[in-house]
Amino acid sequence: MPKPELVLLHAPSIYDFRERSIVYGPISDVIPSTPLFEMYPIGFISIAGYLEKSGVPTRIVNIANRMLTERGFNVERFLSKLHPVAFGIDLHWLPHAQGSLELARVVKKLHPSIPVIFGGLSASYFYRELIEYPQVDFVVRGDSTEEPVLQLMRRIKQGASVEDVANLSWKDKQGAVQHNALSYVPANLDDLPLDYAYPVRSVIKYRSLSGMLPFKNWLDYPVTAVFTCRGCTLNCHSCGGSRFAFKGVCNRDEVAYRSPDMLADDIHSIQRYLRGPVFIIGDIRQPGEDYADRLLEAMSRKGVNGPIVLELFAPARKDFFEKVRKVIPHCNIQMSTESHDEEVRRAFGKGWQNADIEETVKGALESGCRRFDLFYMIGLPKQDSVSVMDTVHYTGKLLKEFGSKSGLHPHISPLAPFIDPGSQVFDRPEDYGYRLFCRTLEEHRQALLSPAWSHILSYETEWLSRQEIVDVTYEAALGFNQMKKECGLISAHVADQVESRIKRDQGLIGEIDKRVQEHGRSAWEQEEKELSLAATCLKEELQWPARSFLRSMPRILWSLCRA
Repeated sequence: MPKPELVLLHAPSIYDFRERSIVYGPISDVIPSTPLFEMYPIGFISIAGYLEKSGVPTRIVNIANRMLTERGFNVERFLSKLHPVAFGIDLHWLPHAQGSLELARVVKKLHPSIPVIFGGLSASYFYRELIEYPQVDFVVRGDSTEEPVLQLMRRIKQGASVEDVANLSWKDKQGAVQHNALSYVPANLDDLPLDYAYPVRSVIKYRSLSGMLPFKNWLDYPVTAVFTCRGCTLNCHSCGGSRFAFKGVCNRDEVAYRSPDMLADDIHSIQRYLRGPVFIIGDIRQPGEDYADRLLEAMSRKGVNGPIVLELFAPARKDFFEKVRKVIPHCNIQMSTESHDEEVRRAFGKGWQNADIEETVKGALESGCRRFDLFYMIGLPKQDSVSVMDTVHYTGKLLKEFGSKSGLHPHISPLAPFIDPGSQVFDRPEDYGYRLFCRTLEEHRQALLSPAWSHILSYETEWLSRQEIVDVTYEAALGFNQMKKECGLISAHVADQVESRIKRDQGLIGEIDKRVQEHGRSAWEQEEKELSLAATCLKEELQWPARSFLRSMPRILWSLCRA
């Protein structure tokens, strides 16, 4: 087997989840992955592709997915056989605070002389604390670490000084911590490859499919993603990807975009191999209407015709959807409206009117949009329990207005489990009516070892206590479940399954709270250590129409033969 020089490892949220009893609740119900957050960041693909193109063989191993899907997978035995120049571990999302650090500890125990590199948005925020852990040798900061990682790898191989590597935090020979300037902030993304031929070649090269898979059921639902930008023009108050957060964490003053032609090439590259949905991350109108027009024209010219998912950051006119329809006949839309309550939405940082949102949904569906996902959140500023339940009732009216066969799919979930580091709420919680239970990386790491999501939850608001957030989440989920059944979005059988899961979790959390109150947090132990894939809905409710990976095999083989 060829030897990679850099091995990128993705950890589960909680490293020893197979030995623990935790009620994860709905913390991952509206994303494809399980509560272990086994989906690695898209930056893994761009870093690996960039390094491979520059002559540094790189391998991605999704440790989380292998632990989840292979009962007999022994992490230490597997890692002991790897001898790269360096290991890289992501701490992009804060729910990996425990799993990533524990995986790094295991790597360091097995390979004390091989450097461990961390990166990601959460790593970039907590870099001063993170570099102090003994199992961490380097932290590469910022939102675009492809070039700094390449320079670091070259220095490690040469045994040379890393003093001039941009964005790097490191330890010198005496163990003293050094922080280089965060100076590598590319103005555009056109030099970064997003080559989906890389994963295909990597599977063949290292003879491992499960380690490359993005999440648990990806073979049945092979959704992929491309990014329009790094940075954001919006300032949603609790978002770690907001303009405020990117400035403070990544030193980014302006959004960096990928050119429309290159973005169309990225999508075309994916569809050479797969016919699953391609999610375009970032509203294609964010750089301006001209960017969206140029992208649609490039997609048409290159023959992109598979299912595409577009993200909306603001309401859109019907003429926009008409342009989309001509190029993307299999189009799906996602939009996060946070709340039906306009006062709550303004307090969160979005000033849209409900009438504009309703016109957006109507315009999209009338223009042939196959599916329109609307997302609502719980735990927002100025949002109390009445407001949450009013969102449920409002959404029921929308479904009745548009009809169950229209393609409208509403979802609701808590803003959980953590407030994003670097966001305005995280930096100034009192200004927005929040109280945070976790401030440091270590506090978040410890919180993840709690027996239930109700204890992991890192915040409460002036309007909803932590317990009230938990309670109204389940109440709203029951309301959504009943509403979907009545509107024909789900069958009575599915609704019964979901209701059973909700009530199961409510009962378990009540039992945990009682035991913890009587005997302390470590008292909880459940006989059945079964991982619940979703607590308040079924994952199938989130899925856009897709052809399975196995049905795409002829296309993959054909494309490889032509490559």
